[in-house]
Amino acid sequence: MSEGPLRGIRIVEMVGIGPAPFAAMILADMGAEVIRIDRPTPSGNGIARAPRFDLVARGRRTVTLDLKHPEGVACALELIAAADGLVEGFRPGVMERLGLGPDACRARNPRLVYGRLTGWGQDGLLAHAAGHDLNYLALTGVLDMIGREGQPPVPPLNLVADYAGGSLMLVAGLLAALLDAQRSGQGQVVDAAMVDGVALLATAMTGLRAAGLHDGPRGTNILDGGAPYYDVYACADGKFLSVAPIERKFREIFLRGLGFDPADFPDMDDRAMWPEARRLIAARLAQRSRDEWCAVFDRQDACVAPVLSLAEAPDHPHNAARRTHVRIDGIMQPAPAPRFGRTQVPLPAAPEDDPGTDGATILRDWGIDPDRIGTLIENGALGARQ
Repeated sequence: MSEGPLRGIRIVEMVGIGPAPFAAMILADMGAEVIRIDRPTPSGNGIARAPRFDLVARGRRTVTLDLKHPEGVACALELIAAADGLVEGFRPGVMERLGLGPDACRARNPRLVYGRLTGWGQDGLLAHAAGHDLNYLALTGVLDMIGREGQPPVPPLNLVADYAGGSLMLVAGLLAALLDAQRSGQGQVVDAAMVDGVALLATAMTGLRAAGLHDGPRGTNILDGGAPYYDVYACADGKFLSVAPIERKFREIFLRGLGFDPADFPDMDDRAMWPEARRLIAARLAQRSRDEWCAVFDRQDACVAPVLSLAEAPDHPHNAARRTHVRIDGIMQPAPAPRFGRTQVPLPAAPEDDPGTDGATILRDWGIDPDRIGTLIENGALGARQ
C-alpha cells in the first residue's frame, strides 16, 4: 500500500491550538511526515483533555524543545532546514521573537514553504488583536446571514472560520507553494487569514446577493431557512429531517412522498405562499418519526436526509459503506479525506500518549548527530513536556 500522495514531504509543525494543528493533521493524513515542535510547558490555551482525545494530533510525532534556550532554537532551525514546509498558528511576531521567523528559517532553507495561520492576518488594523472563530466570522458579514428571521445570528460551531476559512485555506496554499517550490527551487510565505478565507468562501453568496436573489433579512432567503423547501423540520419523535428540494422536479417528488398533490399545493416559487407551504409541510412531517420518513423517501430524489447526531453518523448505512469514520485506538473519528485512487492513504496513528518522549529518536531520524542530541539533553534544550 502507498503512503499517500504527500509521501516524502517533510513538514515541521509548531504546536498550537485549533486550526493550525488541523491543517498539519490533513497534511499528515495525506502522507507527509510531520513532526511537531512543542515547548516544555504548554501555554494552557484551548480546551484541556487527555492526549488520546486530542484527535487532530493524530499521525505525528513530537519533539519537545526549550525555545527560550539558544540550543533549542538552533535545533529547531536544523529541523526546519531539513523540511519542505512549516506550519505555525501564533500571533504575528511570535515566531520572529523566538528567532524562528521566515527570514531566519529561509536563510537556512531557501526552498522552505512557511505557512502562517491567523485569524486577522499578518497585517492590518486587527493583526495583533486577540480573537476566536466567532469574531473572525462576524467581521466578514457571513455570521450576519446565519440564523432565524428576527433572531440573533447563530454561531455555526467553530467550523466556518477556524477550519474552513483557516485550516483548509492554509492547506491549499501550502500545497500550491510546495508545487511551485519543486519547479522554482524557491519557497515562500503563505499568509492564511481566517477573515480572508471566510470572505472567499462567501464568493457565490456575494454574487447571489448582488443579483438580488439572496438579499433579504437573515432567515428569509432560499438558503438560510427562509424557504419552506430548504429547512429542517421536527418529526413525531422530536428528531429532525433536513429538506432541500430546491429544484421543482425534486419538490414534486418530495410533496408526493408527503401525500400531497403537487398541482394542488401552494406554489413555492411564490414567496407569498411560503408561510402556508411551511405550515402544511411541518404538520405532515410531525405525524411520523424521523426514521419512518426516511423509509418513505429511501432511494427517491426528494433531497431529504435525517439530521443525525455525531454518535449516530458513523452507523448510517451510507457512511458505513464508505468508511467515512474509522476507529483508532478505540475512538471513532472521521477518516482521512479526500480519497485517492492510486496513492491510498493508510490509517493514521493515534495521538501520542505522552508527547515529546521520543524526541531523541526523531532527531536521529531527521539527521541530527547523536553527540549533538546528547548535548541537547544534557543542557536541557531537549526534554519532555512538563
